[in-house]
Amino acid sequence: MGPTNTGMLTKSPMPEKAAFIVSLDLELYWGVRFVRGLEQCRERLLQVRPAITRILELFQEYDIHATWAGVGFLFFQNRDELIEGLPAVKPDYDPRYFSPYDGLPHIGRNEAEDPFHYGPSILRAILDTRHQEIATHTFSHYYCLEDGQTEEAFRSDLEAALRAAVRWKLDLRSLVFPCNQVNANYLELLRRLGIQSYRGAGSHWIYRERKRSEESWLRRGVRLLDAYLNLSGHHTVGFDEIRPGPPYNFPASRLLRPYWHALRMFEPLRLERISAGLEEAARKGRIYHLWFHPEDLAMDMEQNLKALKTVLSRYAALRERGRMESVNMGELSARLLAREPQAEAGKAAPACALAASR
Repeated sequence: MGPTNTGMLTKSPMPEKAAFIVSLDLELYWGVRFVRGLEQCRERLLQVRPAITRILELFQEYDIHATWAGVGFLFFQNRDELIEGLPAVKPDYDPRYFSPYDGLPHIGRNEAEDPFHYGPSILRAILDTRHQEIATHTFSHYYCLEDGQTEEAFRSDLEAALRAAVRWKLDLRSLVFPCNQVNANYLELLRRLGIQSYRGAGSHWIYRERKRSEESWLRRGVRLLDAYLNLSGHHTVGFDEIRPGPPYNFPASRLLRPYWHALRMFEPLRLERISAGLEEAARKGRIYHLWFHPEDLAMDMEQNLKALKTVLSRYAALRERGRMESVNMGELSARLLAREPQAEAGKAAPACALAASR
């Protein structure tokens, strides 16, 4: 099957059912490179591809329409192509180690030699699976709230991501901000570049967007408790609560955290926390947005896939009762755009055309 982006579907009326969105942050080593050394996560990263194969099989079994937000670096076949596709303006982060660019001369030449920094085989597997949307996680895993970054650098980064997607004949329509660092000042830029939706951070104080230096152990600890006990609510959103756009904000409801052996006795609570959110969304006709990193499911793979299957089974039961449907971010944004007044007149230029023209 040739590359297609199933996020771009024929417009249809808004559903009366609740919506179940699943989005995945596809990063490989680019997402953790300044947190831990490659040797520390080598085993996990080598298991990512088998994990993604299994995840896609589950998505097919349960007819899940998912959005895969990939770092632009992963779109290239080799280092020469990657270097050629770099943005003209790069962020000048403070601290500098947030930037991946100094390390580019040291990565392998291609995916066969270096499976930690390239992802063409992963993209092909996703594109060969029905109802999967390829989205962007920016080109370089760009941090939109850190010191030293600018709107000019972000624009250059995002344009590079769009150009990388053109190589795959993809027109990117959805975006996930790395580390959920949503920068409200950049939303108009997203619209101008053809991005129709993004995943917003939660509104509760433990989930709000922030710089990494503003993170705290207290906030991390409360988030961990919240994964098992309902401390902050279910974070569903009504269709009528979504601000006119694009870009439309489909805020995160719940992170599917990886299995943790030390807390194995509390697994039923963790999964019930997600299931209760799905039930609330179905009962009230709202949107529930589950997200996770496929890399996090690679270790303890059987336990993690068992947990994912439990969640998808709960969704399937709601679907069978006619109360919920699965949509990816691109599909839902297309439906919302269709009901906007004079939608066609105000529609942004296709991302492919913008990227190719620069």
